[in-house]
Amino acid sequence: MTAPQKQQILVIEDEPSLREGLHHNLELDGYAVTTASTGPAGLRHALEGNFSLVLLDLMLPDLDGLEILRQIRDAGQRTPVIIVSAKGRDHEKVAGLELGADDYVTKPFGLAELSARIRAVLRRTAQKSGPGRREVYRFPKLTVDFKRFTVSRDGVEHQLSRYEAEILRMLIDHRGQVVTRGDLLSQVWGYVHLPTTRTVDNHIARLRKKVEATPDEPEHVVTVHGIGYRFDAEEIEA
Repeated sequence: MTAPQKQQILVIEDEPSLREGLHHNLELDGYAVTTASTGPAGLRHALEGNFSLVLLDLMLPDLDGLEILRQIRDAGQRTPVIIVSAKGRDHEKVAGLELGADDYVTKPFGLAELSARIRAVLRRTAQKSGPGRREVYRFPKLTVDFKRFTVSRDGVEHQLSRYEAEILRMLIDHRGQVVTRGDLLSQVWGYVHLPTTRTVDNHIARLRKKVEATPDEPEHVVTVHGIGYRFDAEEIEA
């Protein structure tokens, strides 16, 4: 019988003792581990490899972690990324999450906490990509294709980012109902400890530019002041 394939984790960390410690402990947890000690090497691995998850330090030689994350997402890679950094101020966490990080762990951290966060991110990723989910929705003025990460309006196709797509899916799944900013932050990002919802609002603003004919007067992604957002549109029956 063939042994199940191990999930692969990429660790991008320049501090030797921490990098080696993470390598050792992740292997004990049953993962296959690749490590990189510089930004350029880590980015190359991330873009060329097939990883289940990336652990990314921010303060790296030659290329900082946020730029690596930006290039990973710009390349269309949806691999989950957990930032591991000594930078723990709220605005630094917000910057990482807005660029597409799935979680943010502040150094120093316990290995048990990190292992739990890795499992949680991998579990959420599996749920979001699981079988049986509808991929295409058609509305009078919009067609949304979640498999291709696109939305088409007035015959023009727009590419959605990962988080734009996940926000839109959650709103469509609950269309006609109000979805709070807190629910979006916890369900889409899986991150509940951030004391601001600006991350959600910024992504909504970008999403409206692709979904709405007039973003300042939205008819699909509607603001419910003081609460959250609602998707308004009747689906076209096949």
